[in-house]
Amino acid sequence: MTIVLIAVAFYLLAGWLVMRRMLIDRSAPAGFWLLTALSAVALHVLVHVMAWRQGGGVDLHFFAAMSLVGLGMAALTTAYAANGRLGALGVVVYPISAASLLGYALGSSPGPRNLDWRVELHVWLALLAYAALAIAALLAIMLWLQERALRRHEFRSWLRVLPPLTELETLLFRTIAVGFVLLTATLLTGVLFVEDFLAQSLAHKTVLSVLSWLVFGTLLFGRWRYGWRGTKAVRWTLVAMALLVLAFFGSKFVLELVLQRT
Repeated sequence: MTIVLIAVAFYLLAGWLVMRRMLIDRSAPAGFWLLTALSAVALHVLVHVMAWRQGGGVDLHFFAAMSLVGLGMAALTTAYAANGRLGALGVVVYPISAASLLGYALGSSPGPRNLDWRVELHVWLALLAYAALAIAALLAIMLWLQERALRRHEFRSWLRVLPPLTELETLLFRTIAVGFVLLTATLLTGVLFVEDFLAQSLAHKTVLSVLSWLVFGTLLFGRWRYGWRGTKAVRWTLVAMALLVLAFFGSKFVLELVLQRT
């Protein structure tokens, strides 16, 4: 629990440092908050590795899955920020990662399970896809806020720390493309490797995941063929992500926490 609290403290400190750099001292070097964020991510990884070794298997229940997605989001945010001006994502992502890790530490768990490697591959692809597309949803919101502020000629201080509009939009679609590939691999491995993938208990999850995949695919096609951008891209991204949230965490919440089924 001590490691968890230290990691949570590092996440919150990193988020605060990013916000301070955005609103107060834009000239402050990014090295310190990046180091803080990397420390939080490393400790987050350590918490799960220790739990898996102690339990003799991989824990992928509701709270563990949320924590792993939060870890993936934090790692992607830190990687983006290290190569550009996307540290602003950390203001939202790092507190989310801290909350997900704390929920994992405090939440109840049925314990780790020994999964077949093919099923485990399917699950890891799903977690990676969700993390990448969650970052895409946050980028879409940032893009919408930036466009809205520019249309209203509201040149606020936080706008200066964001990348140019075209660069942010390009990054959004690159992230969606990566997430779409991962989501495609998730669905394919589900069909090939997961028993009863289309059974009644997984039907709603499968249908919502396929709908999300179709929406993301349509958005990427529209971007390639018709140059979709701006508000249209934001709306399609958020709709697709909402479907994915319902498919992944909505189904896990109902099955594991409401119906008490693993």
